[in-house]
Amino acid sequence: MEHLPFAAKVAANYARRTGHPKEDLEQLAAIGLIKASRRYNTQHPGRSPNHFIAYARPFVNGEITHYLRDKGFLISVPGRWRELHARGQKLLRQGAAPTDVAQQLGLTPRRWAEITTACSVRVVAMTAHEQDGA
Repeated sequence: MEHLPFAAKVAANYARRTGHPKEDLEQLAAIGLIKASRRYNTQHPGRSPNHFIAYARPFVNGEITHYLRDKGFLISVPGRWRELHARGQKLLRQGAAPTDVAQQLGLTPRRWAEITTACSVRVVAMTAHEQDGA
């Protein structure tokens, strides 16, 4: 419980970069903490609790990145496109003109538009009630 603020911080960073709801990513980060704590207690019984965050970080990041990779996009987007999209978004944040991003990435404007569209589609979570068609 004392490390939940760490998990929330990691989740907030991913939410800011991906546009996914922070609350959903916080739940995944908490699952990563739980998995890390179970393994940490059995593998490192005498170790100081101060080392736990360093041990838990890959678990927390892993839970979130696996979710984003497996379920983060409604359609299957190639990893290369996701990488280009992230680089393009970074260029935009750094002040590049939207019309110049494609050229800076070595893409045609049409391809950049395809990548942007594909990477902008998000999964919308439905409640069990909605999934049952009610």
